[in-house]
Amino acid sequence: MREFMHYITNAFYGATGWSEDNTYKELNATARELIDFPLPRGLRLNLSSLATPHFATSYQLGSIGIVDGSISYLHSTVPLTGVAAQSDRIPLPALLRSYRRLHDLGSRDRPLYLGKDSIRETSRPAPSTATPTETVDEYLGTNGSSLLYGRLYLPQSLLEGLVVRRFTPALQVQLSAVSERSLRNGGTLLGLVQYDEGKYGIEGLASTDGGLLGIRGLYNFGGDASASAISPLASISAPDNNGNGQSAERERIYGRFSAGGEVYYGTLNKSGGMSLGARFATLPAHRGTPLTATLTINPLMGNINATYAVLAKDYCSLATRMEFNVYSYESDWAVGMELWSNRRPAGFLLGADPNSQAEPDPEQPRRKERSFQAKLEWRLDDQETERSGPRAEGRPADAANKEEYRGVLKARLDQNLRIGLLWEGRVKSLIFSLGTGIDLRKLGEPFRSLGLEIQYSS
Repeated sequence: MREFMHYITNAFYGATGWSEDNTYKELNATARELIDFPLPRGLRLNLSSLATPHFATSYQLGSIGIVDGSISYLHSTVPLTGVAAQSDRIPLPALLRSYRRLHDLGSRDRPLYLGKDSIRETSRPAPSTATPTETVDEYLGTNGSSLLYGRLYLPQSLLEGLVVRRFTPALQVQLSAVSERSLRNGGTLLGLVQYDEGKYGIEGLASTDGGLLGIRGLYNFGGDASASAISPLASISAPDNNGNGQSAERERIYGRFSAGGEVYYGTLNKSGGMSLGARFATLPAHRGTPLTATLTINPLMGNINATYAVLAKDYCSLATRMEFNVYSYESDWAVGMELWSNRRPAGFLLGADPNSQAEPDPEQPRRKERSFQAKLEWRLDDQETERSGPRAEGRPADAANKEEYRGVLKARLDQNLRIGLLWEGRVKSLIFSLGTGIDLRKLGEPFRSLGLEIQYSS
C-alpha cells in the first residue's frame, strides 16, 4: 500500500505535469511493484488529512515488539483542489495498483492526478490564475512550483526531509536529507537535478554519503517519441475509418522503446559503478494487451536482469523476473501477480469470478468475445461492447457511481520457495492491508511474518 504522503506527492507531480516514468530509476518500476511489494509487520495505524489544498498531515502508530510511530507534514505551493483525499473516495487503483502504464510524451498539460488508473480526469486548477497569454507550462515554470515535506520518527528521533523545486517546465531539483545520530556525520544529504525534455531525461546526483557523484539518463525512441508524436498537435489524432481517433497501425503492438544507463563514483571510497538498461512498454493508444519488458545489465558485477509484466485483464496483472550472474553462474527467479475483485473478501476467496458483481446487474454492458483475427493482431474489435437490449437505456443513474473494485490480492513466489501474500482493500472508510510471508522449506514454522496496516484519511 502506498502511503498517503506518497499519494499526495504524486498528486503534486501530476498537477505540475512532471512524469516520473521518464527517469532511469523507474525503468523496472512495474515488475518491482508486482514482485517486491512490501508486507506489513505487526499492527500499524495511519491517520492522514489534506487539511487545505496546500497542506497535508499524517500520523502513524505501529507496534512490532515496541511501540513506534511518525509525524509527517507536507506543503505544496500548487493547490491540490481536485485530489480525492478522503479514504472512502480515493480510487483504490491509485493506492494499490502495481502495473504502471506510461504517460504520453505529447503534452505536459496533463490532467490533475486522481490516480493513474482513475477514469475520471479533472483539469488542473493552476492555469485559471494565469494570464490569457500565459501557457500552463509558463505559469508553472516562472512561478516556481515547490513542495516541502518533513517526517519525524519516534522514539528513535530520526528526521527526514524533502524539498522539490520546479524551475522550468523541463528542470526540477530535489533535495532530501536524513538526520540520525548513528549515521556518519550525524546525517546525509542527497541532491538531484532532473531535466526532462520528453524524448530524453537526464539526472545528476550528489550525496554526502561517501561523496557519491553520478549521472543517469534515459532516451526514448519509437512510438510517441518520434518528432511528429511529441509536437504540440500530436495529441490531437485524426480520426480513422472507425472514427475512434486512433490510426490503424496502433491496432497492432504500439509502444515506446527506452534505453539508458547510469554511472556513479564515490570520491571518498574511490569506487564506482555503472549499469545499462532498456525497456519496451505499450502506450495508452495501444488497443491490445498492455505489456512491459525490461533488460538491465551491470557489466562490472556481471549481473543480468530481465523482467516481463503484462496486464492480462483489467483485474489481473502478472510479472516474472530472471537474474543471472555471468561470473558466479548464480541465478534467481521470481514471479508475482495481482488479482482485483469487486466482491467482498469472503466471496472472492470462495472462488467467485473476480470481475463479477455481488448482485448481477442485468443492465450492465456485456463485452463481446474478440474475433480470432483480432487476437492474432493483438487488438480489440471495433465494437467493444453491446447492450443487452432496450432495457439498457433505462439503467439506474447510480450504476456508473458503483465502486469498481473492493480489493486486490497480491502474491509472489521465488526460487527459495518463499511466498508473499497480501490482501488490500477498503471497508467503509478504512483502507486495510493484511499480509503474511510463508517459507515452504520450513513446514514446521511456515509463517515468517504477519501484519495488518489500516489507513484513514480525510
